[in-house]
Amino acid sequence: MSSTESGAFDVSGKDPATGERLVVRVRDGLIAEVRLAEPAPHGDPDPSTPQGDLDTWLAPGLIDLQVNGFAGFDVNASDSEADTDTITKLVRALWSVGVTTVVPTVITAPEAHIVACLRRIARARAADPLVRHAIPYVHVEGPHLSAEDGPRGVHPPEHLRAPDVAEFLRWQESSAGLVGLVTMSPHFPDSTPYIAALVSHGVRVAVGHTHATPDQIRTAAEAGASLSTHLGNGAHAVLPRHPHYIWAQLAQDRLSAGFIADGHHLPADTLVAMLRAKGLNRSFLVSDATALAGSPPGIYQTPVGGEVELSEDGRLSHRGTPFLAGAARPISDGVAHVANLGPFSLAEAVALASGSPGRFCGGRGELRVGATADLVRFRWSPGKPTLTIEQVVVAGTRVVG
Repeated sequence: MSSTESGAFDVSGKDPATGERLVVRVRDGLIAEVRLAEPAPHGDPDPSTPQGDLDTWLAPGLIDLQVNGFAGFDVNASDSEADTDTITKLVRALWSVGVTTVVPTVITAPEAHIVACLRRIARARAADPLVRHAIPYVHVEGPHLSAEDGPRGVHPPEHLRAPDVAEFLRWQESSAGLVGLVTMSPHFPDSTPYIAALVSHGVRVAVGHTHATPDQIRTAAEAGASLSTHLGNGAHAVLPRHPHYIWAQLAQDRLSAGFIADGHHLPADTLVAMLRAKGLNRSFLVSDATALAGSPPGIYQTPVGGEVELSEDGRLSHRGTPFLAGAARPISDGVAHVANLGPFSLAEAVALASGSPGRFCGGRGELRVGATADLVRFRWSPGKPTLTIEQVVVAGTRVVG
């Protein structure tokens, strides 16, 4: 980056789609100009592009619609374990891995705990303008989920309950309308009016952790459900060949689907097939990261899952078993994983974690004049398991590099 005038600076790097070097002018928090870097008369690089940028990619900041925690900071921690600063530190830790938009995810719990988490996030947003920008809304995953083993995942069964519009309104009242996405299973008898009520309040509804029938999923989409939460996970270990709820969601054009691309939750062939079936324009990546994401490998004791082991490659499992205990790799690793699969380009992988989820955040994730300047510069080459983040800009402020 180079300063060019008071309140303005340039960010440069290669375009993942073309390989050409771009220069983006940032002014007053917005993208003021996007242009190709032009060579100097003797074939030298554009003077505004530092030499170190020649092997560095430039993209919109990454967007993660499902984050339970990161680097030891837990969105769902009890009041005795966390305060407002927990959310601020979580957001700033995610900047280090290129995430400029984060949707904290509150999971199934007693209503009082959900409300406490929402209020904590609301306080963090009120205290810091950059945190407020980075968190456009909150995702509540549950408590209206399947109680069956497999679809339930690790959501505590004692706190699962049927959808209740009155409870949703209490969530919103406690957080000044901060809930923007709710994941639910549409197998409940009152799912249709619940979905319609949330959509009427401007809240998106996702299908997830479900054993619903294809007809129930179709009805949910007709009522306004528009997303699928980490499709292919939160499911039974064994399903009939057909019909079942995964095929139904892949086939439903009204539903865009999130996928955990950490190399552990979905085998490579499965992820490729699902991305192709749903289509890249209706797909996006999520990390579903827990508080142990970004932590060193080792043995940990956790409130949910007990003793777990985090391996060098980011697999988080119940110690001594082959079973996963959550996700522990940031979405930047997911971008690299998709780019390494073979069928998809780096540009497509980046879009799955920027422009595609950005559709559900007011159109974020684009390099265009007039857009908010959320940018990430990184190094990556084929075979590398992650993006090496060099510089990050959030709402026109340089926060990394």
